[in-house]
Amino acid sequence: MQISFHTDAFNSSYWNFEKCLQWAQAHDVHFIECGVIDGVSWIHGLGYQPHVALYEDPLLLRRKMERYGVAFSQIDAAYPLSGKDGPLYGVPYVLNAIRWAKLAGCPRIATTDGLDRPEGLSDQEAMDLMKRSYGQIIEAAEVYQITINIEVHGYFTTNPDRLGQMLDFCDSRYLRLNLDTGNSFIAGQDPVQFARRFASRIHHVHIKDVSQSLAAAVRGQETGIAVSHCAIGDGVNAANIREVLTILRDQGYNGPLSMECEGQGGPMIERSLRWLRSTLQELGIPEEFEVPAA
Repeated sequence: MQISFHTDAFNSSYWNFEKCLQWAQAHDVHFIECGVIDGVSWIHGLGYQPHVALYEDPLLLRRKMERYGVAFSQIDAAYPLSGKDGPLYGVPYVLNAIRWAKLAGCPRIATTDGLDRPEGLSDQEAMDLMKRSYGQIIEAAEVYQITINIEVHGYFTTNPDRLGQMLDFCDSRYLRLNLDTGNSFIAGQDPVQFARRFASRIHHVHIKDVSQSLAAAVRGQETGIAVSHCAIGDGVNAANIREVLTILRDQGYNGPLSMECEGQGGPMIERSLRWLRSTLQELGIPEEFEVPAA
């Protein structure tokens, strides 16, 4: 499996993307995930945000990443597609990300629904809206051969039955699942059951632990965690993560495991990395270091 990390870890440190590449190189991590910005942002332009903008040249960025020995595991274009404005803003955002990802050498894009029940729509109306949106997105994804992952992160996707319906929106191998161990847990669900039920559809994984205090305060009341302030392995979800990894191993999964946690400028995500690497070794799961050739 491939160890990756989401650059959200360094939001609070106000790092830019290249500093995240430097961290990856220093810690022998060869895959990275980040958000994409469709437009300009003052904080990103000044170099205080660890994500990339779609106006940046994808081929030049790819060459820079290759010099660091790092490739994308996924880019995050997860504007909520379940609300009334999903077709207006979310669909063009993902379509632009598809074209950019192809040139950047990124094989996957994360998408999702909204955190809450969409205002002014019934559940079925929202599902119908998303089905049309994903149909349009997958039409482009198949041409560009980019996998569109539905991330477990919101009102519909943390419901396993609804998630199953969403994964069947299109009969395409380019519509797959980004399992998030933390979001499924904080929503009051069992990430192990998610992994068992959807094992064959999983194409990217967010490894996220949950602190005891956060679980006690909001578990079953929230559908997602913006950034987990808990090192992976230190929280109440660690045993579940270990079991999920076991299921993935037995399924033959060989894709990315993207760490999601607050980085604290290094210490917390470094502790997470040590735990994940040691757990993979204990479970007999080899770590893949090879970066795809240009």
